[in-house]
Amino acid sequence: MADHDPSYKLLFSHRDLVTDLIRGFVQENWVEQLDFTTLQRVSEIGVSQDLREREDDMIWRLRWGERWVYVYLLLEFQSTVDRFMAVRLLTYVGLLYQDLAAAGEIPAGSPLPPVLPIILYNGEKSWWAKTSLDELIELDLPDQLRRWQPQIRYLLLDEQRLADTPMAGQRNIAAALFRLENSRHPEDIERVLASLIEWLAAPEQDSLRRAFVVWLKRVLLPARVPGAELPNVNDLQEMRAMLAERVKTWTEEWKQQGLEEGLKQGLEQGLEQGVYCGEARLLRRLLIKRFGVLPAWAEARLEQAGEAELEVWADRVLDRDTLEEVLEEPV
Repeated sequence: MADHDPSYKLLFSHRDLVTDLIRGFVQENWVEQLDFTTLQRVSEIGVSQDLREREDDMIWRLRWGERWVYVYLLLEFQSTVDRFMAVRLLTYVGLLYQDLAAAGEIPAGSPLPPVLPIILYNGEKSWWAKTSLDELIELDLPDQLRRWQPQIRYLLLDEQRLADTPMAGQRNIAAALFRLENSRHPEDIERVLASLIEWLAAPEQDSLRRAFVVWLKRVLLPARVPGAELPNVNDLQEMRAMLAERVKTWTEEWKQQGLEEGLKQGLEQGLEQGVYCGEARLLRRLLIKRFGVLPAWAEARLEQAGEAELEVWADRVLDRDTLEEVLEEPV
């Protein structure tokens, strides 16, 4: 679902959900050394208006030994992939460092704290943009010039591809959210709700339980059952009971909706894929005719290219002198 409202961001304003996101999906040894009891929103210490006004990012920090680690979480729900996401992150992280320094959070003489940028993507198409700024900058540079180029990379979490990971069956609130996002039947939602009711039983988790209910009512269920009248439920137990009561009726509606959407999407994707494959094959033939057998790097670039890149390269075939010039990254 690409259409989200502030209720989704509300979920990620809760410490327990962010804790499970990091623990479950940042698969690196140093994460075991983090002190999750110190996890706090950076907005609690004050950052600039520029950072606060962006609607889709959340900034957290927690202790790693004696040091703070900052987690820059950007919620990306656009229908199209942003090719220059690494450039955006470079700007955002730079602003974060400026604001931390201005707020006195970086003592004189101290190094900058580490930042972990995470992109949480919920688009229907697979994410294809480069996750490292290095890969967006001109490749054919002398080493001495290469060393002056800025560097940043980000961790991509593609929600549509996370539901079937090993974390999906474990006790993890973030994994449960991704399972809800990818649910296709009312019974799927009911099963996840049963787990959440058990996991979020503590009184201090009441706010997170309510955030899930709000998101289910405002985003997930309206997307699954358009036009259905939803009763006024206020907690997860009531939500689960309501689903159990309506499961038969809604299952038929979901099946019909899924069939119609599947036919439509299948037709659109088939046409798009056919055009794309035809363009790629034609471009490859033109390149071989002009420059001879393609090296491995060129074959790999053609295989990974998107439609926009193919169009740019096709325009260059006749007026560029070398294969490298033709297959330069589009600007």
